[in-house]
Amino acid sequence: MAATFFNLSSPPTFLHYSTTLKPFSSFSTKPTLSIHFTKKPFSVSSTSLHSPPTGDPPPEVQTFWQWFQEQRVVSAKSPVRPGMVPEGLGLIAKKDISRNEVVLEIPNRFWINQDAVAASEIGTVCSGLKPWVAVALFLIREKFREDSQWRLYLDILPESTDSTVFWSEEELAELQGTQLLSTTLGVKEYVRNEFLKVEEEIILPNKQLFPTSITLDDFFWAFGILRSRAFSRLRGQNLVLIPLADLINHSPSITTEDYAWEIKGAGLFSRDLLFSLRSPVSVKAGQQVLIQYDLDKSNAELALDYGFVESKSERNAYTFTLEISESDPFYGDKLDIAETNGLGETAYFDIVLGRPLPPALIPYLRLVALGGTDAFLLESIFRNTIWGHLDLPVSRANEELICRVVRDACKSALSGYHTTIEEDEKLLEEGNLDPRLKIAVGVRAGEKKVLRQIDEIFKGRESELDLLEYYQERRLKDLGLVGEQGELIFWETN
Repeated sequence: MAATFFNLSSPPTFLHYSTTLKPFSSFSTKPTLSIHFTKKPFSVSSTSLHSPPTGDPPPEVQTFWQWFQEQRVVSAKSPVRPGMVPEGLGLIAKKDISRNEVVLEIPNRFWINQDAVAASEIGTVCSGLKPWVAVALFLIREKFREDSQWRLYLDILPESTDSTVFWSEEELAELQGTQLLSTTLGVKEYVRNEFLKVEEEIILPNKQLFPTSITLDDFFWAFGILRSRAFSRLRGQNLVLIPLADLINHSPSITTEDYAWEIKGAGLFSRDLLFSLRSPVSVKAGQQVLIQYDLDKSNAELALDYGFVESKSERNAYTFTLEISESDPFYGDKLDIAETNGLGETAYFDIVLGRPLPPALIPYLRLVALGGTDAFLLESIFRNTIWGHLDLPVSRANEELICRVVRDACKSALSGYHTTIEEDEKLLEEGNLDPRLKIAVGVRAGEKKVLRQIDEIFKGRESELDLLEYYQERRLKDLGLVGEQGELIFWETN
């Protein structure tokens, strides 16, 4: 998630201030919008470890299940079945299930991925598209076809989730000041631009393949389905929908992602692949089978991807984005040092509530702020050792500058919210909030707590400026010219 941009050159100014999450990139990891597909919840909220079923699934889900039985993917002996749960649809244990036991195995002929697109009538025209755009077009086209082989699956998909990409302007207003708001707006703009591009280049020139008008809302629907339901980290599969397996819901009580799913061969003499879904914990008959979607996602990311948040403090995060300004007179040297140490011109630092600052944050801050009489450390003679020097205070001026800039950034960010932490906590305590308002309150309260934590850390550093040992003092000690208590040492001569 991301960001506040700092330019710590002299005089210190903000390069610009934003409250976005990390930039997006075409469904992978960073710049141009990093949209990363993972598992999905059918529903809108997370659930407890043993969420009880609430009734039989609707007729279309029963028909879908029966179809899978006819295809011999599942049977009466299968350990799970679809059912209604507090979140919507889920998988219910038909018998006691042990930890790591396989609950479903779905052959690759039932997967929706790039291979399915390539084998379809639109495969040729979609061959040059981003994977997610191609699969999105495939989903929309199949949704409009009454005779689609995927009809029974498409009939059980939701029209939307509580992901923030589906929120109204009024609902988004509750996210004022948050990084999540800027990211959501950025995602929506990104999806819109991708739609306009694919409409011009693929849809309109091939009306015989797309006889039904495809709208931006259709494209957002497909985007939301992929964002919330696709499985990730699969061998050779970057983007894949697994019908039936994607009914599995999330539990915050499960703290391991191990053994939840994998791709394996169908047999010794078979080239087919199976998606194998396991239960990471023991489950009693009649209880819901659950997994952990992603331990590393923040509440803002959970809200954007799935449409729920958790109450755990470690889900609250805020990302500082720091940048070496091109106008910095030492830009080249600083960039070289940053890149040598695994960073770059722009660096993202996720700061999590209740956890220490990222180890590289303060050294990078000191590097960006380096100037004046401290600039000698940028000389080539120090190139192999400077990062070690930056691990410790460089000078009082340098340390005071980074403290002031970070604290000013925190205060600026906090002023952008329209409520206080106390007001948010009172709303959460009172309960009975609309699901989307509960998400908004949870995210903004969490961000503010992290910002307050950051401010307190650097406030503490400011109070210790006169007590810190800086580079020059350390150097004099190394040369034997200053004692451990800072006293000067005079060498006697005969």
